[in-house]
Amino acid sequence: MTTQAAADNGTAATAAAPETAAASGSVSNSNTDSDTGQAPAWRFDTLKVRAAYNPAEHNHAFSVPIYQTTSYEMGDTARGDRLFRQEELGFLYTRVGNPTVDVFERRVAELDGAAGAIALASGIAAVSHAILNLADAGDHIIASPYLYGGTHDLFKSILPRLGITVSIAADLKPDTLQALIKPNTKALFVESIANPTNIIADLESLAELAHANDIPLIVDNTFATPYLVRPFEHGADVVVYSATKGLSGHGNIIAGLILESGRFNWGNGKFPQFTDKAFTLRDRQDNFRSFLEVFPDTPFTVRVRLALLNYLGAALGPFDAYLALLGLETLSERISKQLANVQAVLDYLKGNEFVSWVEYASDPGNPQYALAQKYAPRGSGTIFSFGFAGTIEQQEQFIDATKLFSYQVNVGDAKSLIVNSPKTTHSELDAAEQQTGRIPPETVRLSIGLEDPQDLIEDLDQAFSAVFGRRPNHADNG
Repeated sequence: MTTQAAADNGTAATAAAPETAAASGSVSNSNTDSDTGQAPAWRFDTLKVRAAYNPAEHNHAFSVPIYQTTSYEMGDTARGDRLFRQEELGFLYTRVGNPTVDVFERRVAELDGAAGAIALASGIAAVSHAILNLADAGDHIIASPYLYGGTHDLFKSILPRLGITVSIAADLKPDTLQALIKPNTKALFVESIANPTNIIADLESLAELAHANDIPLIVDNTFATPYLVRPFEHGADVVVYSATKGLSGHGNIIAGLILESGRFNWGNGKFPQFTDKAFTLRDRQDNFRSFLEVFPDTPFTVRVRLALLNYLGAALGPFDAYLALLGLETLSERISKQLANVQAVLDYLKGNEFVSWVEYASDPGNPQYALAQKYAPRGSGTIFSFGFAGTIEQQEQFIDATKLFSYQVNVGDAKSLIVNSPKTTHSELDAAEQQTGRIPPETVRLSIGLEDPQDLIEDLDQAFSAVFGRRPNHADNG
């Protein structure tokens, strides 16, 4: 199937390396009102099941079809020429654009309030492509100390080999970050809700600091999803996701996303990759053009597609995009139930004699409670950590003794998961880095799923008993 010209309906992707409709400055859903011609102002739960898809444009298929095809007919040489000159939007090759993937991209863009979006093969691909899109050899990035271990190691071990230096901050205080900014600094990277510590980033103050220095704020919103936190509303410029996690929610795909706000000034002189003239963007008079000229509303995501996905090839397949769309349809319901389960498990762990601490920002006793109320009033996610009050050997016995919690390195799943983060998801960090990141050796991370909360509590209770020979006493009941 080929899509119509952008002038007709704006639903396709750019030509030489197709981009979503968001790249052309349109992220409204394709179901328009017949009287006004405008997309209805749908709310979140309607958008997650209806946005960016009109069955009439897909042979009236009610469910988004899986376009399992490598390439697409261009029709004739005249249309092919228009496609490659960016004069008409359409699909050419699934590595760089696919109708099923396109619906997924545009639907998440609507949920986040983004100007543009691009899906990739994994969350770490989203992180790496976002950085490589704005930083070249000789450039510098500043990153939060509260990051997923793979992201931390990418910044510490891989990017420096490409000539991109990364400063991992000691904390997220404005003075600390300002002292790290250099003339060649190109971005500030944080997680909205940190892995595994549940630390909330003060996005508004971070955005103010970044913009005062003409650099973008990049936010990994994986733990929050747009249901809990919408970073663009608080000044973020680029958002990345591991869609493997809460967005899809069933542990059956690997996927990532990059979204852009459409508001950052990429023409401020610090980012020549968006203002330099490119041969591949030339017009019919062979005038070279820049990404900002051709795609003024979404230069960031278009450049990821044309300059990185096109040649590095971290493509998301259409079947995975289809599964992600299915998972997305229950996002609100899943997270609401999981948040209720989180509260029940928290109540059990607090005051538990075998638990030394519990880190959940939305708990009223947490020092970050005010930030959680500001940025994630529904709750600070479905993942949190606690300190196991015993030896490391006992901690491992405890994890092995759980029967309902699954021991695996994923989060945001419909099923509850448990992991010892210092030895698994954050094993890339040395002892000093784990200390800075507030991940002491006793850390146990829980990802709470959709099971009955009492079954989860009883599983933890019997696991404590297996290690200590008795069930724990609680401070609230003696």
